[in-house]
Amino acid sequence: MTASGGRGHGFAKVYEGMSSDNIKGLILALSSSFFIGASFIVKKKGLKKAGASGVRAGSGGYSYLYEPLWWVGMITMVVGEIANFAAYAFAPAILVTPLGAVSIIISAALAHVILREKLHIFGVVGCMLCVVGSTTIVLHAPQERQIESVKEVWDLATEPGFIVYAVMVTGAVFVLVVHFVPQYGQTHVMVYIGVCSLVGSLSVMGVKALGIALKLTFSGMNQLIYPQTWIFAVFVISCILTQMNYLNKALDTFNTAVVSPIYYVMFTSLTIVASVIMFKDWDGQNPTQILTEMCGFVTILSGTFLLHKTKDMAESSSVSSASRSPKHMVEHGFEQEGIPLRTRESSRATAA
Repeated sequence: MTASGGRGHGFAKVYEGMSSDNIKGLILALSSSFFIGASFIVKKKGLKKAGASGVRAGSGGYSYLYEPLWWVGMITMVVGEIANFAAYAFAPAILVTPLGAVSIIISAALAHVILREKLHIFGVVGCMLCVVGSTTIVLHAPQERQIESVKEVWDLATEPGFIVYAVMVTGAVFVLVVHFVPQYGQTHVMVYIGVCSLVGSLSVMGVKALGIALKLTFSGMNQLIYPQTWIFAVFVISCILTQMNYLNKALDTFNTAVVSPIYYVMFTSLTIVASVIMFKDWDGQNPTQILTEMCGFVTILSGTFLLHKTKDMAESSSVSSASRSPKHMVEHGFEQEGIPLRTRESSRATAA
């Protein structure tokens, strides 16, 4: 009875340590991850079907827009993004963004079952590490900053520190799109994902600003009368359209179980940096709390890295089998997805 009471008291302390806003943000973030994780798989199926009868997205085509299955995945993702949008209005980015690891677990599991993309036993360990890391961050996340007007968010966004970060990100995206995408987009997954992640770190700040404005408006303090609200809205739409374009290219060119973890790692890392700069999430925390959050994040990174490497092991096995039996290189009328072009070329050279 005493031990049970102690455990109950411990859980009560953890629960009391989270504000009501953080709890709402947590629930919304988890719901978002389930929808987004499933959407990756449905969209990938749609991209494959569209690519079999038209120009693939990875080659600059847009035939997937005529594929109903792709739109089902898109709607599922939109539902997840709406939940994610709402989560940022209630909880800090340091809490919400790392919980995207749940979507990696969902997409890896569904890819194993639906897309027949093998998940190694160490991939399961990677999933468990993601869960442990996410739990650590949830239990030690900072409280949401109290903001009373969208003008306060605008002031934070126009401080010198964040302006420098935004300029650096914009410059990096420009270089990637102009120089690296045409030459290396089809062979290096980091190119497409780099554009998505850099733009995504800025879009999250805009989403959080817009979410706060809407939350305040629904609570009776109308923020729609301020031009800053509409500027944030236009900015968010522009960023999301850019992200979706390059994410489609990445999904159509590379394996889902490779794209999802790398995208998560880069996107989350850059978003945490942007949030710390703009919203100063760590100002009210002591070094121990910050270090614990970083340990949780590193645990998640370890899990995603393990998922990535075990997927490479499965791909190497698939390439080896394909070199022995050429008929397996074609599946449902198109080449096996997810193997970068340079890997395919090297496997053919080895076979020769």
